[in-house]
Amino acid sequence: MRKIVEKSMLGRAWVVADDNNYSGAGEDDLLRHILSRRGVADADMEKFLNPSVKEYMPDPFVLRDMRAAAQIISNAILNNEKIAIYGDYDVDGITSTAIFVKYLRAVGADVIWHLPTREGEGYGLNADAVRAIADAGAKLLVTVDCGISGGGEVDLAHSLGMRVVVTDHHSPDNQLPNADAVVNPKRVDDESGLSYLAGVGVAFLTLVAVNRELKNSGRADLIQKIQSINLLNFLDCVALGTICDTMALVGLNRAFVATGLKVLNLRQNLGLRVLMDVAGVDKISVYTAGFVIGPRLNAAGRLDSAAPALELLLTDNPLIAYDLANKLDAMNQERINIQNAIMIQATDMADRYCADGRCSLFICGDNWHGGVMGIIAGRLKDKYNLPTCVATRMDGMINGSGRSVAGVNLGAIIHDALAHGIICEGGGHAAAAGFSLPANKERDFCEFLERSVLDQLNGTLPATDTVVDLEMDAGGATMKLVKKLEQMEPFGQGNPEPTLVLRGAVLNHAMVMGHGGAHLRGDFRTSAGTRLDFVGFNLVGTAVGNFLLDDANINTKIMVLGRLKENSYNGRTSVQFILEDVAI
Repeated sequence: MRKIVEKSMLGRAWVVADDNNYSGAGEDDLLRHILSRRGVADADMEKFLNPSVKEYMPDPFVLRDMRAAAQIISNAILNNEKIAIYGDYDVDGITSTAIFVKYLRAVGADVIWHLPTREGEGYGLNADAVRAIADAGAKLLVTVDCGISGGGEVDLAHSLGMRVVVTDHHSPDNQLPNADAVVNPKRVDDESGLSYLAGVGVAFLTLVAVNRELKNSGRADLIQKIQSINLLNFLDCVALGTICDTMALVGLNRAFVATGLKVLNLRQNLGLRVLMDVAGVDKISVYTAGFVIGPRLNAAGRLDSAAPALELLLTDNPLIAYDLANKLDAMNQERINIQNAIMIQATDMADRYCADGRCSLFICGDNWHGGVMGIIAGRLKDKYNLPTCVATRMDGMINGSGRSVAGVNLGAIIHDALAHGIICEGGGHAAAAGFSLPANKERDFCEFLERSVLDQLNGTLPATDTVVDLEMDAGGATMKLVKKLEQMEPFGQGNPEPTLVLRGAVLNHAMVMGHGGAHLRGDFRTSAGTRLDFVGFNLVGTAVGNFLLDDANINTKIMVLGRLKENSYNGRTSVQFILEDVAI
């Protein structure tokens, strides 16, 4: 690797492969050039660039316990037993629940559902909820996007006369719950190679397996109903859950999202169609799914109950859909207001901790709203490039969420903290986790987090290098290049949008934009005699923002780092640069 910039205005090094200087020639080899740097072999490039579910779809029975799970669920359907679907309050859990309930309703099953409340019940199986489900007459309890850490609640369900099927994707404890079937690609004895799936991906494969079992049942009435079901239509929800849970867009996930985005843009789901209208989304992309639609679905579970979000995905009534969509939109704005107020306090605390040279951040405040801890952890992680846990201290307990950087498996740290008795609840995966602990163990957890991060990083700070895909003259930033790079979609975790460094950009104009005054827009002049519009999010108040807004720097030639996008506004389409960093 070669350093383009030793230290940018944001204090980062920009690094690129030695032969990665792009002149604008050889565009046919451009994608191969980038993808080979990302570990995609030549033989796999066609499959990567044209992902299809047919190509990537495995036999669902490669997952450990899937055959048992499918048989138990299909037998419950055949015997007309009441089935309860127990999900989670985030988008992954909501969409997992939605596709299961939709399928079971379509085959005529007797189904009820439950989503826990974040503040009242917390993540995962809850004993009181399990009792209520049993009292409602359920004979089978199926968990989606949860349950892997619910050994006690699974035993309780058994004692109340229910069978239990756990489907989950979170890292298991040393002891699996004693369920009738446990489908989780992260089981140590699972050899499917599908550990990157979201909870909704595991749920979808379970439905594929159940569908196959029912087809083989010989029941003419069920087979007729199954023939009217196109499981691919559920991929709108599968794509949403996968994107919003920030799962790697590789392998089957890539196919799920690519196909799911197409289904989303058909606007077949009434609730999602109305929510897109309320949010002003004409066409769904990974970005709009993750940053426009996802936050609105998440808002209900963050502030109160996730039930309105699930009801929106399930309803066929336009009036109910519009009411629920507007309710979620209002809740999302309330969430933003709460989040912004806490973010100010959390940033002040983080600044003080960073001055001590820490490798991790644990930020805890009194009576903060628990529903926005994960968002703030993510923002602080991005700002400081450190694994970050943010929590609220209330009634003698601390409850929080964490987000991690490359090279630090936060889920493993949380599981170790649980095993050591430092926290009383917790779970997650490499990039994100949740946890609870008594307030008197706050210092213990803070020290354990720091030690664990240091161990994983071998005593060094997380890398601050920004890896660049293309280095080129700003004059080469054309629509033709944008279209070429779009062939790599869908972008997301594991397949980020290509990062470009543009040389020879001359600052022409910059100004503040947005209601909160946190963002920038403007344009550069290029050596080709063109102007390149740019936007920079959350750059006001940073070294980059201060430089660009200083009139003394107009006409200064700079290097800029960011991404190229196609921008449409008032019927005009143009190239837009998403600015992330600047160097002289």
